[in-house]
Amino acid sequence: MSINIPRGTKDILPGEVEKWQLIEQKAKEVSARFNYKEIRTPIFEHTDLFQRGVGDSTDIVQKEMYTFTDRGDRSLTLRPEGTAPVTRSYVENKLFGLPGQPVKLYYIQPMFRYERPQAGRYRQFVQFGIEAMGSADPAIDAEVISLAMTVYKELGLKKLRLVLNTLGDIESRKSHKEALIAHFEPRIEEFCTDCQNRLTKNPLRILDCKKDRDHELMKSAPSILEHLNEESKTYFEEVKSSLDAMNIEYVIDPTLVRGLDYYNHTAFEIMSEADGFGAITTLSGGGRYNGLVEDLGGPATPSIGFAMSLERLLLALEAEGVTLETEEDLECYVVALGDEAKQKSVSILSQLRQAGIKSDKDYLDKKMKAQFKAADRLKAKYVAILGEEELTKGIINVKNMESGEQTEVVIEELSTFIKQGK
Repeated sequence: MSINIPRGTKDILPGEVEKWQLIEQKAKEVSARFNYKEIRTPIFEHTDLFQRGVGDSTDIVQKEMYTFTDRGDRSLTLRPEGTAPVTRSYVENKLFGLPGQPVKLYYIQPMFRYERPQAGRYRQFVQFGIEAMGSADPAIDAEVISLAMTVYKELGLKKLRLVLNTLGDIESRKSHKEALIAHFEPRIEEFCTDCQNRLTKNPLRILDCKKDRDHELMKSAPSILEHLNEESKTYFEEVKSSLDAMNIEYVIDPTLVRGLDYYNHTAFEIMSEADGFGAITTLSGGGRYNGLVEDLGGPATPSIGFAMSLERLLLALEAEGVTLETEEDLECYVVALGDEAKQKSVSILSQLRQAGIKSDKDYLDKKMKAQFKAADRLKAKYVAILGEEELTKGIINVKNMESGEQTEVVIEELSTFIKQGK
């Protein structure tokens, strides 16, 4: 009886995993350039963290979390998103007390959500995320957006669309909430059960409903931009001004909301406009969450961040025809003929690897011709041939596979020869 992979998960095999490694390396490199440090949080957390941090009214908490009770009768949940765990760590480890503020962090970690699998969306997926905690400067909002755009552009994406909105401060959101309730309440029975439940808890999330997005009331819903107080208006203008200074193009969409309860002020999404990318065009999204640290027991800490799906990034690269150049070629393949040569090849291979040379040999007792085929398949730059005659002389024949030139090299000098040839 065979056992198959669970639905909504994926094996990442050699040949593909190198693309992931390249993307992860680019994310780390750009993060370091922007002075962000890596953080790694547990793969599971207490369920309360997500109920409090993400919000009881969200689809994540209500429908999508992988929650279980451990042997100590504690309710634990596999991490569905990264901001709440990072915030919990920020509070628990008192990172707000560090001399270098704001605290700028990034993560590249698997997340888990029980939802219908589709292209680029799995039940186990990987997110690259950024959290900048401890600054209320609108310029850092622009910095976070710039970091995401830099990763995409340096990987080769060109057909990108940055969509920007503001959710305002607490006062503005309260005014907008009241207007939304007044707008939807008379006809709320025409909406889905989720929207009916959200009406009083978080009516803003009605605007994010996929089932009722074509309802006529959606098009005429009050805009947050009509309910911004002066402070929120000024903040939003300064964010836009910073983006303009960086020559980052954007479009304003007053209907853009984020699916988590903790957002306020800046909200943004980056989308792919590549032909054939699919119906769901969002690559990443984020925004400001000034009250979350307080909600989790810390001091007042203005913060902003984003999360980027690596699966959807790979789809966008494919849609734009971008090929990631991965280094898969072998530097040296050792061909050994005869029992003594095979035994000697073990130490030769070890010496090559200790010298930092990517190398391999045959382990299936193949004939010489088959070993050369293996070297060719692995795109080996050099093939080092060792037979009984070479062993007696203490030399090894090294063939440059590109030029066809063959050179006798003293066995002990093989590593030096290969390095000089590089």
